[in-house]
Amino acid sequence: MDDERGDPTVGELSEGRILRRILERLGESNALVGPGDDAAVIAAADGRVVATVDTLVHGPDFRLAWSSAYDLGYKAAAVNLADIAAMGATPTALLVALAMPDETRLSFVTGIADGLRAACRDLAPGCRVEGGDLTVSDTLTIAVTALGALAGRAPVLRSGAHVGDVVAVAGELGRAARGLRTLFTRFTDAAGDPVAVDERVLGPAELTDLAAQLRPSPPVWLGPDAADAGATAMMDVSDGLVLDATRLAAASGVTLALESALLGADPASALSGGEDHALLATFPVRRPLPHGFVRVGVVQPRGADAVLVDGRPYEGRGGWDPYLDWDARTG
Repeated sequence: MDDERGDPTVGELSEGRILRRILERLGESNALVGPGDDAAVIAAADGRVVATVDTLVHGPDFRLAWSSAYDLGYKAAAVNLADIAAMGATPTALLVALAMPDETRLSFVTGIADGLRAACRDLAPGCRVEGGDLTVSDTLTIAVTALGALAGRAPVLRSGAHVGDVVAVAGELGRAARGLRTLFTRFTDAAGDPVAVDERVLGPAELTDLAAQLRPSPPVWLGPDAADAGATAMMDVSDGLVLDATRLAAASGVTLALESALLGADPASALSGGEDHALLATFPVRRPLPHGFVRVGVVQPRGADAVLVDGRPYEGRGGWDPYLDWDARTG
């Protein structure tokens, strides 16, 4: 049928045929038992497995008018790899579940697989997609479970920050938020519905911001480095620096005092923008910061506010909360 139709829909194919095409794109397995059985078997060298899951849903998390299949696969992997890194662990395997409308083209599915494989190659060499699930849904949904190994390290939690620690960040802040603003202001029609991106009308900085939104590249390799350098607390910045810093401060029972002058040329976007997938960490003050991390503040005793910016409570929008900020009317 593939030769006759060229690019059939998933509704015209069996699950087995779709799965075979996906596996062709993913490359060889690293697991003790890889795809093909009821479950994968993944080695856990020191007896512990770090696990996380993240779901991308068409509407609140991406728009098909803006994102290619490759972008979606890459982003679905990247956001999960960042969570593993934020624990000080090295990603070892991904499990991917796809829920797709019947009219989804097979080429779109293989494009997702290509993006997943590329993200593992670029961000976490040695990590592979080792299993998953396929099902039918009216809404395209990509759910990824990521597994990681600590290699003898203690996990770096959100709750370990101490008064006097340096607050530092690895990765770009604010680019993804600017990219999202570009999409909503430049690539919607009169009714507010998304339209295809025309990269020819964008400048170099806008293209960089757009890539940060559609195909993020978090510094996954720096998570274990931060743990080895003595990070006392760490987390992935996915919902905005202020909002995520508030979460880390609450878990540690401290206040994080941030300095806007240390956040680059666009501190407003750095503070409130979401989906950066940078690493926010705290380190003992007398230890040098590991390569790739830059100081953005200091840990203070817990006061009335969990986060201060330039010595004052932050009054702007602190980040993205899907339950408070998602408006289905704009989907």
